[in-house]
Parts: sequence; C-alpha cells; structure tokens
Amino acid sequence: MKFVGIVAALFVAAGIALAGWFVGTSLVESRQPLRVVTVKGLSERAVQADLGFWPIRFVATGPTLEAAREGLENSEQSVRGFLSQRGFVDSEIQVQNVMVEDRAAGYNAGSTPDEYRFVLTEDMLVTTDKVTELADASRSVADLLRQGVVFSADSYSAGASFVFTGINDLKSEMLTEATQRARETAEQFATESGAKVGAIQTANQGVFEILPAVEIPNDRPEKQIDKKVRVVSTITYFLVD
Repeated sequence: MKFVGIVAALFVAAGIALAGWFVGTSLVESRQPLRVVTVKGLSERAVQADLGFWPIRFVATGPTLEAAREGLENSEQSVRGFLSQRGFVDSEIQVQNVMVEDRAAGYNAGSTPDEYRFVLTEDMLVTTDKVTELADASRSVADLLRQGVVFSADSYSAGASFVFTGINDLKSEMLTEATQRARETAEQFATESGAKVGAIQTANQGVFEILPAVEIPNDRPEKQIDKKVRVVSTITYFLVD
C-alpha cells in the first residue's frame, strides 16, 4: 500500500510540474511583442470642376432715386446682354439682392455731392455647369467696363469660383487603389525585415480632399477649374513569419 501511495504521489507531482510548464510557456508567448506595421496608401485623380459660380455686384449713383434706378437698370441690361452673348440663359442668372443707400441721411451727409446722393447696388449670381465659358466671361469684364458698368470694389466681385461635385463616382476606385498601394508598402517592409504581411488589424480609409491642381501660395484655390482629388488610407497589418 505504501508503494502504491508513493507511485500516486509521483504522478501527482509530475502532473503539477507539467501543468506549470504549460502555464509558463503560455505566459512567455503572451508576452511576445505584437508584430505589426502601419502604412499609408495614396490615391489621386486629376479632375475638372463641373459647377461654377460667379457673383457680380455693380453699382449706380444719381442725384435722385429715379436717376440711380435708371442707371442700375441700364447696367443690369448690359450685364445680361454680356452673359447672353457668351451662351448663358436666364435660368442660370439670378438677381440676389438690390440695396439702396441715401447718403444724405448718413453721418457725413453734408460732404456728399448731390449727384451721388443715392447709391444703388445690385447682386447677381451666375450658376452654371459651363465652367470653361464662365471662366472666359469672368476674365472679360473689361467689356462691361467699356459699357459703363461700375463694379463694387470688394471680395464679392472677385471673379468666378469652381467646385467639383462628382467625388462619389471616384470613391470606390480610389479607395481600392489606396489600399493596394498601402499593401505594396507593407510587403516591401515585410520583405526587408524577413516577414510576411498577414491580415489587417485596423484600417482608416482617410478623408477625401478636393485641392487645386496647382497649389499657389496666397491664391484662392476655388478660383481654379482644374482640381485634384486626394485620399490617404492608413492601414495596420499583422506581420507573420
């Protein structure tokens, strides 16, 4: 009986030792650093704006409200004729606002010449998908100046602006390309480190940006017809032996 007890004790001791070995091995493996690589993939497309906006602000003055109104109407006719000659239709041209100022009622009323008492300002907006024609028209405002149209000297009349609205048609293709380029970078890194690229741990598709085709310092990017759509995806891959 004593012999049987000794053998049983040995088996128990061996089992405890073996269990301890498994636990120790698991702890060592769990403390191994996680091997990953984080890379970025870039995708860009050159596009042309498909929608244009041109705010036009012009003014007319006169000694009477009637005289100023007549001058404003003449300017509006000139602007509409100018736009019509360049292929724009009435549905693309909207009057946004008409402002009336009586300078005789202002703070410096005494210093205002009578012939400039009333100042009328009209805001028009051209909205069109004929972006090339709009750009050409906005560069030809000297033709309107020769017809006596007086433009307001502020940022409202700073020329046409252009936007690209077709980004949804590019998203799928560009994300696929950005992901592929990210994987190529990861594979290059893995090869140099003697590993292989495994599954994706995390992925951030990035934000789509619409940028000017040429980035000019201190220039307003919305003034360019040619654009560049850009996205950078950030992906983290597991590395395996």
